[in-house]
Amino acid sequence: MSQDPIRRAQELMKAELPKKFYQTATVEQDGEGFAIRLDGRGVKTPSRKPLILPTAAAAEHVRAEWQAQENVIDPAKMPVTRLVNTVIDGVSDNAEAVYEEIVAYAGNDMLFYRAESPEELVARQAERWDPVLDWMTESFGARFVLVEGVMFADQPAESLAAFRHELDRHRQPFALGSLHVMTTLSGSALVTLALARGRLSLEEAWALANLEEDWTIEHWGHDEEAARRREKRFEDFEAAYRLLRAIEG
Repeated sequence: MSQDPIRRAQELMKAELPKKFYQTATVEQDGEGFAIRLDGRGVKTPSRKPLILPTAAAAEHVRAEWQAQENVIDPAKMPVTRLVNTVIDGVSDNAEAVYEEIVAYAGNDMLFYRAESPEELVARQAERWDPVLDWMTESFGARFVLVEGVMFADQPAESLAAFRHELDRHRQPFALGSLHVMTTLSGSALVTLALARGRLSLEEAWALANLEEDWTIEHWGHDEEAARRREKRFEDFEAAYRLLRAIEG
């Protein structure tokens, strides 16, 4: 019997990954930052920049991923490292553009756009999404316009200014990169801010981000391919959250 072609393809993909060439990954202070060392040798990003983190806790997340590699180095199993590389190679030199993208999400946030029907979904959105909007109003004086359907609605300038003011607290490139990942994966800058401030737990934020998808699954059934994609998205979402916590404490 010929070999399973899917398994064969997976083995070929794995064979192309670089072999693990080190025994021990460690963290060492490097100036004001913390560098990852592989058997004492420094790690570099894809753009050949030193892989240095601003806090020991953040560096430990990266070190643990390198240490966990077995026979090969598989970037797919290193979500924090991938994000850190992105920040060092991209976000650090483009922080303002990343900041503005997050603000743009806040101006067109998922939480503003509500279903017209069925009543069960309308009620669920109100029950679970409204508390985040209430928190924005009570904590920062930001009130937003809700819309039925998908037609764009301009949001009050003063509310977006309030969001900007709060986002300014997260200008550090690694924090900003983490927030950007969580915002794009959740579709909501407001949910991401609530998570960053401890108003929501990781699980609560992810559930809010997937409210409509979960409603669809309840009524139309489970799709295995979609479930695998969602699992991968959550892996990256969680990695961004862990990096944010390690950067900001």
